[in-house]
Amino acid sequence: MALKRVAITLLALCGLAAVGDALRCNCTNCEKTGYECETDGACMASTYYTQGKEQHVRICINRDNLVPPGQPFYCLSAEGLLNTHCCYVDYCNSVDLKVPVPTKEVNWLGSSWGPVELVAVIAGPVFLLCVLLMVGVFLFQYHQRAYSHRQRLEVEDPSCDHLYLAKDKTLQDLIYDMSTSGSGSGLPLFVQRTVARTIVLQEIIGKGRFGEVWRGKWRGGDVAVKIFSSREERSWFREAEIYQTIMLRHENILGFIAADNKDNGTWTQLWLVSDYHEHGSLFDYLNHYSVTIEGMIKLALSAASGLAHLHMEILGTQGKPGIAHRDLKSKNILVKKNGMCAIADLGLAVRHESITDTIDIAPNQRVGTKRYMAPEVLDETINMKHFDSFKCADIYALGLVYWEIARRCNAGGIHEEYQLPYFDLVPSDPSIEEMRKVVCDQRLRPNVPNWWQSYESLRVMGKIMRECWYANGAARLTALRIKKTLSQLSVEEDVKM
Repeated sequence: MALKRVAITLLALCGLAAVGDALRCNCTNCEKTGYECETDGACMASTYYTQGKEQHVRICINRDNLVPPGQPFYCLSAEGLLNTHCCYVDYCNSVDLKVPVPTKEVNWLGSSWGPVELVAVIAGPVFLLCVLLMVGVFLFQYHQRAYSHRQRLEVEDPSCDHLYLAKDKTLQDLIYDMSTSGSGSGLPLFVQRTVARTIVLQEIIGKGRFGEVWRGKWRGGDVAVKIFSSREERSWFREAEIYQTIMLRHENILGFIAADNKDNGTWTQLWLVSDYHEHGSLFDYLNHYSVTIEGMIKLALSAASGLAHLHMEILGTQGKPGIAHRDLKSKNILVKKNGMCAIADLGLAVRHESITDTIDIAPNQRVGTKRYMAPEVLDETINMKHFDSFKCADIYALGLVYWEIARRCNAGGIHEEYQLPYFDLVPSDPSIEEMRKVVCDQRLRPNVPNWWQSYESLRVMGKIMRECWYANGAARLTALRIKKTLSQLSVEEDVKM
């Protein structure tokens, strides 16, 4: 009976379930599968005596149980008691093995241990080793992440602060003095933290799915503080990472100042500090004000300039990768005091490394704004491996933003009330399916009024919009082409930029 229990234990350990398209073996205990089994390890045949009767067992052994290599435990024989044969060809365990009839009951392996104890002795160390390996890998990855995080966003030596933060220094002075180059990636990380921790929050100026935006004070100057909720840590880290891309700084891209994670004892706040623009987003601005022809051109040209710089790749040892925004809309463009735009919210942006031809896409669950999604994004035909596809999707969204601006242009005393694109075709919070039906199936686009043809600036804007909205992304204008066209228009209209 002891030997019978051993055999049953062996069967339980080795497993009799089929494991994919692999080695086929005979199986004495597999009635449901026609006495056959499949494995990625070996076939085994075993013969032993119990209560004077010869017993035959044929089973599959999984690769994981073939330990130690070269002489697996489950393939060992016991002289005068058990004859075991392992093989590695289909149905090779159909052989009939013989063992001599023992003269007396032999204790298993000459040991006082029973089969359960023997299995525990074999399986215990293997299990313990696996647990230790898993714990080791987890600890290694945790410390790697923590080290990388500290390197990028933690404070360095606070004793050095006085070397950089002289009391008469303004933020603009600091950024000018300490950027890696004239249009570099921003302040040193320990200066970022020192600045962030001396900001006094004044009032909340906006809310979004990521968290809140506050107006703060630093040395008498206003800054914007975007405070992410703790569940949005990936978005915070990604946006800080993109903003600190070498050579990104540009007058038409929101000026990044600092990133910091602040623990107030109850929860961790994730801060992103940037320039403050009192007019707020382009969406808010257009809701409150109409614009002149000159104002329209300044908004449109500056937005194109910011997007062209974002898309542009600058080669060299201190070069800049091409970046696509992926969530361009009027709520993610800010209006500066001088009437020009600054592109913001780079949390979904992707970078293109031309040397390796790879696209750096963050593991982020967020998608873009459905109303501004290009046709190829809505119908999922966009080529995610081709960087130009992302740039073309940005251009489509820019065309919709231009439509929002042009509607609010006061020409000859005529202007229209503010509306979002497709306001007359989809609900206030449309689904992807509703947008796909309008944009892809019906191929509809926002209405361009005929009276725009009476004004050269509005006529040019209408033409640019249509060429941004082509269903075929490759046929759309580039940001640089739009910038050049609007630059020429600004000269003709004598617009002071």
